[in-house]
Amino acid sequence: MDIAFEKLIRLQYVDTEIARLQTLVDAVPARLEAIDQQIQATNAAVAQAKEKLVANQKKRRELEGEVKVIREGMAKYKRQLNDVKSNKEYDAINKEIVETQARIDGLEERILNEMIAADDIEKEIKAVQKRQVDEEGHLQKDKDTVAAEKADLEKQKTSAETERSALLPTIPADQLKLYERIHKKRGGTAMSRVIGDFCSICMMRVRPQLLDELLAGKSLITCETCGRILYGEPSGDEAAAGAAPLDDPNRKDDSGPAD
Repeated sequence: MDIAFEKLIRLQYVDTEIARLQTLVDAVPARLEAIDQQIQATNAAVAQAKEKLVANQKKRRELEGEVKVIREGMAKYKRQLNDVKSNKEYDAINKEIVETQARIDGLEERILNEMIAADDIEKEIKAVQKRQVDEEGHLQKDKDTVAAEKADLEKQKTSAETERSALLPTIPADQLKLYERIHKKRGGTAMSRVIGDFCSICMMRVRPQLLDELLAGKSLITCETCGRILYGEPSGDEAAAGAAPLDDPNRKDDSGPAD
């Protein structure tokens, strides 16, 4: 029985590429969400500055209202001066007038401070609004870039899926079944290249008898440790077909021993 090594290797390459592209596509919503959060942060800064101005204006109205009430009381004290009958009463009312004026002066100073603060807040609002416009412009460009990247990734993924669909019928059913089973069980990597006499994924030595069978190319040989389908160095035709190395000799294998 001829083994479709070239096609199985290509299938693994395509499946790896599909998985990689899908991972990138899946990451897009989080990337867009992160950008939206930055936009929301700039909006929140503007809203917070405007809330400060509203609170400032409210405080000023409260202080001005308090001054109005106190001035009405002072006017009452001044009218009472016309009706006093003794120096003692006059002094008492005049004392109230002086103390009331002091309260008014203190409140008016606070009002002036609030007015100065309002000027600073208005400057702050203008600054954060300008920053909001600038940052939203950049961030919207970032969103457009991410959206374009997603479209390109999905296009590449569709192309890879089309190639996969065309490739499947060309692989013998029993070989494809074994590949699919191992692919699912071993986290998406069914094939492992033999480097020297070692499985390049689990880095366990391949027995000489298995190496001879692999070189004979008459049956699919699986690693006795990780269970993946072993293959040798790609031929010139395989390399030309784009079958890049599917494994990393330095990668730690977490799949466990084969059953």
